[in-house]
Amino acid sequence: QVQLVESGGGLVQPGGSLRLSCAASGNIFGINVMAWYRQASGKQRELVAAITSGGQTNYADSVKGRFTISRDNAKNTGYLQMNSLKPEDTAVYYCNADLIYWGSRWGQGTQVTVSS
Repeated sequence: QVQLVESGGGLVQPGGSLRLSCAASGNIFGINVMAWYRQASGKQRELVAAITSGGQTNYADSVKGRFTISRDNAKNTGYLQMNSLKPEDTAVYYCNADLIYWGSRWGQGTQVTVSS
């Protein structure tokens, strides 16, 4: 079996920074796309950022220039560096990975709250 475990969420003041991590564990044969989604209360889940195995990235317009997605293929781990956080970034953040052989898997989610 495989699983994704997220960490790094929490409470931060506006303008602050957080770094989320997503570690894939189990029988991992490789990971294609890794992505971060978020879901604010009462809203649909939305794509925040994605990164291919080759390092190509894609960002939602609302986070461009503030968030950076990266990955360490040797550690089967993805990251989301979030800077200049705003109250509207408050949401549960979910990691998604397209795993070779296993297919798409989701993490359990981590709460990010931006408030003074």
